[in-house]
Formats: sequence, structure tokens, C-alpha cells
Amino acid sequence: MEIVLAESKDAPVIHQVMLQAFQEYEKATPPSSALSETVDSIEQAMQQNEQAFIGYINKQPVAIARFTLSSKGIYFYRLSVIPERQGQGLAKVLICQLEQYALSKGVTISRCKVRMSVPRNIELYRSLGYVVTTEEMVKNRNGNSLAIVTMEKRLSN
Repeated sequence: MEIVLAESKDAPVIHQVMLQAFQEYEKATPPSSALSETVDSIEQAMQQNEQAFIGYINKQPVAIARFTLSSKGIYFYRLSVIPERQGQGLAKVLICQLEQYALSKGVTISRCKVRMSVPRNIELYRSLGYVVTTEEMVKNRNGNSLAIVTMEKRLSN
């Protein structure tokens, strides 16, 4: 998979991959707020410090990860792999790229938030060395309450 750092003009690609990946959460309780995001909302976020990686196979976008970088660490979210490519290790490759990018910027903490109702995602991050640091109830973009865990990993070369 070829991974590129996205530009705001790539918002339609990010949106398309994210919607495909998050479609399985349409019937979740509550449904994922990712499904209510728009190309415009992604473009605006990217103009205000959000970044993203896009993974391509044969020039076709198959995976994305959105993130912000600060002195406190890299925080990634909306990690998305299109359904027909899930289970092939692409998420792990993207996470590795995020971690390497963070280290190259002098950042040593990687963090994400995960729905407690999706144990396979928690297990994915655990398998990569992430640990649960907090459990909380939060309101998502749509105002729905959601039980989540924050997972972190200390990065080193």
C-alpha cells in the first residue's frame, strides 16, 4: 500500500473511504457521527490543523486515517479501511505510518478513542501496544452519549 499525506483538496477521497468503512455503524446505537460528516466539514478541519494519510493500492484509495499533531502527541481518529480490504493488515500499516510520522516530528505519544461497544477495534490497538488509559461517557458530534475508551502508546525509535 502506498501511503500519502493528504491535502485539503483530497477531502472528497477521505470522505468516500470513511463513509464506506463506517457504513457498518449506521445501525449502531448510537450511529457513528462519521456518517454525518461532509466533504466540506473535512476540508474545513484540514484547514484548521487536521491532517490525514490516504492509503492507495493500485492507485485506488483503500484506507485513511485522520489525525492532529500537537506537543502532547499524535491523536488519530476515523481510521478507515474499505470493507473489501478489511482484515488484510492495512489498518496496522497506517498506524505504523502515523507513529513514524509522529516520531519524525519529535512526538512520543500516540492516542486514539474507541467505542467500548467495538471490542475488535480495542483488540487491534492492544495488539500494537496501546493501553486503555481512560473510560468515559462522551457526546458525539450528533449529541448522542457514547461509552468510549482512550488508548495510548508511548512511541520510541
